[in-house]
Order: sequence, then C-alpha cells, then structure tokens
Amino acid sequence: MRRVRPGVLLAVFVVALLGWITLNSAATKTAGSKGLEAGDELPPFAMPLSTSTCRGRCDANVATKADQGAAGAKPACDVRGADVLNSCELAEDGPFVLAFVFEPVARCRAQVPVLEQAAARHPEVKFRIVAVRADAATARGLQSTLPVGYDHDGAVANEYAVVVCPTITYARAGGQVAGSTVGPLDEEALEHWVGRIER
Repeated sequence: MRRVRPGVLLAVFVVALLGWITLNSAATKTAGSKGLEAGDELPPFAMPLSTSTCRGRCDANVATKADQGAAGAKPACDVRGADVLNSCELAEDGPFVLAFVFEPVARCRAQVPVLEQAAARHPEVKFRIVAVRADAATARGLQSTLPVGYDHDGAVANEYAVVVCPTITYARAGGQVAGSTVGPLDEEALEHWVGRIER
C-alpha cells in the first residue's frame, strides 16, 4: 500500500481550512462592512469641531460613564459646547444624518456637496460630517458648509462600524438608528434615506 507523505496531508489540510474560512466569512454578517443597522443603539460620542481651538491631541470622547480612561473622563453625553459635535445633543434636536469621510479620498470629498444640497432641502434634519483619523486642519480642508467634527484616533468610527468611505448613519429624533449606507450616494438615494427619518 502506498503511503501518503506528511507534506501532502498538510497541503490538503491547509486548502480545506482556507476554504472553510472563505465560506464562513461570506456567510457571516460583519458590522464593520455596513455600519450601524436599524434598531441598533446609538453610540454616544463628543468630538471637537473643525472650528475648535483645541491644541495637541484632541481625541473624541466615547465614554458611557465617568472615569473610563482613554474613552473619556466623563460621559460623552455631558461634553457639550459651541465647538463640540455631540451625538446625544443631535438626537435631542431631532433627526440627523451623520456622514463619516476620509480626507483626502476623492469619493469621500465628492459626497460632501450632495450632503450639503440635501441639508438645504431639509432644514429640519441635522447634517453633520465626521472626518476620520483627522485633525482640525484636515477637517477644515473639506471646506464644507456643514459642521465637521474630527475623530482623531478613529474611536467613533470604530463604534459606528465604519470601514468603507463614505459611511452614512441615519437617526430619527431621539437617536433611533434607521440604518446606514456604505459607499457614495447620489441625490435620489440620499433623499430616500432622509425621507425615512423625517417620518
């Protein structure tokens, strides 16, 4: 009887393992590829706006309670001010659209004027932009008419499961997540989503 060499057995095992990983990855829903989903809890955050006078390392606060170390010294919902973008405050003010972009990625920059035009048509909806892994100067570089916050260390993008640019989260009044979109949207597609949170 012919013996099978150990190297052949190892090769067969590796191929089988890779096949299983591929199938499992395809079948598994990963939040990181599609942002927050309808019904998800809105993660709280507070971050500096591009107009902020913050100097040095200005990371976002994602704490849900006091003394959470790197997440924040006090709850993010309590960090407010004229130069702060705060998710809890947005939720209190009514429905909002939160667009995560990476500067200077061209397709991200191209989404900004589409958001600005929609904001002009829907004054009752708050439109905000988050520049991921950016500082104040980079955020200002977007030159948007909309308020732009910056997520210096990417903590907020991580909480909102952002991987693809742009990722846009839509929330109804009170902070109920209606869903997210991944990738560039044209005016018609954006209007559809805005209509869903206006109700």
